[in-house]
Amino acid sequence: MRLPNDENLDTMTATVANSPKKITDKKAPVTAKKKMIARDVSWLSFNARVLQEAADTTVPLRERIRFLGIFSNNLDEFFRVRVATLKRMMSIGKSTKMHLEENPGKILDQIQTIVIDQQREFDRIWKDIAHELEAQHIFLRTEKHLNREQQKFVLNYFNEQVRTNIIPLMIESIQHFPILRDKSIYLAIVLARQDNSVRQKFALIEIPTTVLPRFIILPSKEGEHDIILLEDLIRFCLPNIFSYFGYDKFSSHIIKVTRDAELDIDNDISDSLIHQIEKGLKDRRKGKPVRFVYDKDIDPLLLEYLMRRQGLSGKDNLIPGARIHNFKDFMDFPDSIFPPHTHRKNFIHPLFLNAPSVMHVIQQQDVMLHFPYHSFDTIIDLLREAAIDPNVSSIKITAYRLARNSKIVNALVNAARNGKNVTVVLELRARFDEAANLDWKARLEDEGVKVFLGIPNMKVHAKLCVIKKRIGNKTLQCGFVSTGNLNEKTAQLYGDHCLLTANRSVIADINRVFSYLENIRHDVKILAGCKTLPVSPLNMRDTFLKLIDREIKNARNKKKAGMILKMNSLSDPILIAKLYEAAKAGVDVKMVIRGICCAYTENKKWKKNITAVSIVDEYLEHARVFIFHHGGQEKVFIASCDWMVRNLDHRVEAAVPITDMAIRKELIDIMKIQLSGNVKARILDNDQKNQYKKEGDKKVRTQIEIYKYLHEKQYQ
Repeated sequence: MRLPNDENLDTMTATVANSPKKITDKKAPVTAKKKMIARDVSWLSFNARVLQEAADTTVPLRERIRFLGIFSNNLDEFFRVRVATLKRMMSIGKSTKMHLEENPGKILDQIQTIVIDQQREFDRIWKDIAHELEAQHIFLRTEKHLNREQQKFVLNYFNEQVRTNIIPLMIESIQHFPILRDKSIYLAIVLARQDNSVRQKFALIEIPTTVLPRFIILPSKEGEHDIILLEDLIRFCLPNIFSYFGYDKFSSHIIKVTRDAELDIDNDISDSLIHQIEKGLKDRRKGKPVRFVYDKDIDPLLLEYLMRRQGLSGKDNLIPGARIHNFKDFMDFPDSIFPPHTHRKNFIHPLFLNAPSVMHVIQQQDVMLHFPYHSFDTIIDLLREAAIDPNVSSIKITAYRLARNSKIVNALVNAARNGKNVTVVLELRARFDEAANLDWKARLEDEGVKVFLGIPNMKVHAKLCVIKKRIGNKTLQCGFVSTGNLNEKTAQLYGDHCLLTANRSVIADINRVFSYLENIRHDVKILAGCKTLPVSPLNMRDTFLKLIDREIKNARNKKKAGMILKMNSLSDPILIAKLYEAAKAGVDVKMVIRGICCAYTENKKWKKNITAVSIVDEYLEHARVFIFHHGGQEKVFIASCDWMVRNLDHRVEAAVPITDMAIRKELIDIMKIQLSGNVKARILDNDQKNQYKKEGDKKVRTQIEIYKYLHEKQYQ
């Protein structure tokens, strides 16, 4: 599942034509590349799993609609980033062979076929859901199915709310065809007369969903809920809009354009990063079209005209669909018309339940928070406490994606106002959050917070914090390493882990990472001092390669060997080749991978096939956990990074070993629950079939079982 602002769709290396120089010069074996599933095909397989949730009749109807919205939003971003990148690669030519195991043109053809098939399935599911809505007396009314009271309401609403927010464009009289906005939908209209006395004309109206709700609740009968979409409300009012042109016959169809969303950030050191991002945001709306979606019933002459004026051809991604587009808005389908959905309430970790001081607890022992089961309030309380504690001298923290009304920022601002030295490493290039992070930068600096903007050609994706306090002659430090963003909104929906610790070796390495980030030259030698935390871009891949090699050696010596790997995506060729080597040696490899999985899991030449599942359910599985048997002395890590080239070579990432025995057992137990799931788990096989795992007599829905497991510990 993909919710807004998840970072699943970054380009392979940034921009292919402008790839940052790798710190490591390792290259994947050629044989490994030939044995990988195409990344983009695997991603589409993941989005098919989201579509499965929308099709599942055991899922509450409101949630099924939301999954359709998530599917649509995912696909939009896929085209904006991944398809746009492939098209750029095609324009580069032969040099793209070093980046892909297949020709970009071949992959684009596969994408087109898969997406059209998925669109058909999407339309079928929506048709079924629409029937179920009607069975619950919820009706989506079109402009042709309004009673007199509703017609009067629609006209009044149009005149009072809509008229001043739309600008009809007579596109045939415009010399330069308007740039159709990405993320917007348009009503493409054929204007004519019943008596054919004038030549038909074409017009466009942008549907103003940024300023008005997409769903308008109509006057309805007792016990019923009638809703009209904003575009259908405008359709009903077309005679009012165009009557003075003498037209009385209208046909209208929704279209949308998806554009290349890549920000071209070059290496011109004379131009500030901020200026480049601001310019890139302005240029993004002018990006090349990478997909054109239209109502399959559109007037053929109008379709041909729109394609010609936009420079589109049959070679472009032209996707015929049904009447409704931009289904991402359906994530905000009116909740009030459904029975209240009972969510499992998160709870305070038992160690913090009655604790007067969060920092005091952390100084005594390591604590692991598991979101969204545990409350994110503990993190906010930690920063609030640090903000007002007179003994706290400094706070350092990384920020990738923040909530719209961020309590994290509020706590940091309060700390600065209270005289603390507050440092925030803010990643301006968090995709689709660039503008928001520019605003946060301005606010934080206005309040006296020292803001660092990361590293050229290297996104800062590590989730780190360190708090320093001074009591007499004694310095105490504590902090955290997390798998998820410091975002209280997504923490309600994303499955993540956060280690709160005062462990001296961990804190020392966190400080080294901040020294590296604050160093004007970003000298990688600073990271070489890290003794406990594996970090990217220095040694993250090497750390895991060595751990896998240890398992391979044990398997070859007839000793027990195994690993449990959980991540969002797996596409790094070097690590995939090493996993194949492990499977060939007989290592028990088990994986939980939500999204992209470029590794094959079955091979006749292997002693033991790889077990891999993907869990798509109410919460987004976002955590990264790596467990190695290690001769019976398990090595357990949580991390901010997936096993992708971008994470290991082109980002600053951090993993942390879990040394506390109780927490280690807790994580292993949670991973065993995930591997035992047989309700929402899909098998990741060589053919990307997404078949549900059905093993076991007892039904195990992992997110419910993890909630029970952690909740029971609350009362032990």
